[in-house]
Amino acid sequence: MKTTATFLQWLATTLLVAGVSVQSIAQINGDHFLSPFNGQNVSNVTGIVTAKGPDGIWLRSVKRGCDKRVSDGLYVYGSALAKNTSISVGDVIAVNGKVSEYRSNKAYMYMTELASPQVAAVLDHGRKVEPLVLGKRGLSPPTKQYSSLDRGDVFAVPNNQSLVSVENPRLEPESYGLDFWESLMGELVTIENPRAVGRPNQYGDVWVVGQWNTSGDNERTGLTVSDKDGNPEAIIIGSPLDGSKNPTDTKLGDHLDTITGVVYQAFGFYRILPLTNVSVVESLSPDVAAPTKLTSEGTCKGITVGGYNIENFYEGDTAHVQAVARHIVDYMRTPDLLAVQEIQDDNGETNDGTVVSDATLTALATAIQTLSKNATSYDFTYVSPLDGKSGGAPGGNIRVAYLYKPSVLRLRDANPGNATTANAVLPGPELLYNPGLIDPANAAWTNSRKPLAAAWELADGSGRPLFTVNVHWGSKGGSSSLHGDARPPVNGGVEDRQAQAAVTASFIADILSADASANIVTLGDYNEFAFAAPVVEFGAKSGLEDLDAVVCIPTAERYAYLYDMNSQELDHFFVSPALAKGVKGFEHIHVNTWLSYDDRTSDHDPSVAKFDIC
Repeated sequence: MKTTATFLQWLATTLLVAGVSVQSIAQINGDHFLSPFNGQNVSNVTGIVTAKGPDGIWLRSVKRGCDKRVSDGLYVYGSALAKNTSISVGDVIAVNGKVSEYRSNKAYMYMTELASPQVAAVLDHGRKVEPLVLGKRGLSPPTKQYSSLDRGDVFAVPNNQSLVSVENPRLEPESYGLDFWESLMGELVTIENPRAVGRPNQYGDVWVVGQWNTSGDNERTGLTVSDKDGNPEAIIIGSPLDGSKNPTDTKLGDHLDTITGVVYQAFGFYRILPLTNVSVVESLSPDVAAPTKLTSEGTCKGITVGGYNIENFYEGDTAHVQAVARHIVDYMRTPDLLAVQEIQDDNGETNDGTVVSDATLTALATAIQTLSKNATSYDFTYVSPLDGKSGGAPGGNIRVAYLYKPSVLRLRDANPGNATTANAVLPGPELLYNPGLIDPANAAWTNSRKPLAAAWELADGSGRPLFTVNVHWGSKGGSSSLHGDARPPVNGGVEDRQAQAAVTASFIADILSADASANIVTLGDYNEFAFAAPVVEFGAKSGLEDLDAVVCIPTAERYAYLYDMNSQELDHFFVSPALAKGVKGFEHIHVNTWLSYDDRTSDHDPSVAKFDIC
């Protein structure tokens, strides 16, 4: 076998004699996101075959360059080439083709590839192919910023202010996550000692990190999203190149066997396509978190309040009813007051005009009573939405609701409103409707759930009133991926949530205006991060405080939801200054985020707080 120097000298002489132009892999990639050769035909692109897949092969420069911004890997797209058994990993080949920037959706980033390939020559065989080991020799992804185009905040509002495909910035792989992965596009890499930081999708694609610096590490070894930090150091492991299947039951924190594969771009994310399937080495224990330590004292000295999005809940799914009831009994310890979200009507997603959910909530209350061996009896209250006007699954008519122990709490002068009547704050303060919806005709609530405000008092008449607002703001549907073309990424529905925040906050501010010492808790699914504009604006306008911050829960432990690579918190408790002084504890109960997709009961974890309202 020729030495590299001798081989390259021979190769250059041969190609010059042949009178053909040469473009290197590094030249094709360049030091920006888009190739300077995009759309051009190139000849005698020479590289070592590092991997073969079902639709193409990957090449690496025969001699790697020193510019960290420039990848020495290249994807050559062509199924005929992939199926050519005369070409093997370790071969050195020269290929002609057309440089292309490909993406399957305009929201995605482009991937540089060589299309319509023709093999000009097979120049050598048996070259040893060594993967680049991520986390070593300076090959560690940044841990904070995704792109220079985000201007320091990947979650900034307004978003979608520029496009990578238009700006095409020069790569800075030591500063920005997208630049790092782009600088390795097409390269064969290895991740040693990887761990799962998300649960896999239906195809087994799973987010991991390896032996490199990470930020936002929580006790379950996941990565918790935080202000301006969306964890760009994580990478998704996609479909294996050998046709094997990744497991679909991988869990947060699972330790995995070493992963070797090629860096690729598909379905909106940079990813690594492994040579073979992911293998779980060890899972963490226990499977779920311990039950809450916060239990009711049954008096104003210590009442418990819980919040739980129970995901498209209706009585017809009996297994789901039992599973939710078990969480409430065994892990939430049957709080005195429970705000639930995503309660469907009594026939679920059957779209026939039904809007009431009495039977559905009765089924939940009955299951709780049975599982608690008659120790807990709940009543419930809610306001039915107008048919087809609250979003969610078609026909389901989801709404928020309260369950409460009548032995401990009661509605203060109960006077329920309806789907079109707006609640108001009266002198006292008292509520016009109890419970009642907040400004249901406001355009902010188009195709979304309206907050349900209620006033409570202890059944024995002791203590001070407690005002609650149960929210389920508009979804993040329509968001682009954190790896997407738009920068900062599109935060779907953020303008709606800002409007909803303003309406909700105004109502609460009216209560505090009437009584600055009022006990108020607003809780539920805000569908937004605590540091994002809608929630920040809500806190500022309402006068309420984030309960996570009040009780000093560490930032990395503020999560009750798992999405892509991020442990995150969309469900929040906000409390008035007076109630903040009476807080006796607040906990997130991880009964779902630690489990595999099929084993979870809801996509959210519940939370429980305890207050002195005397």
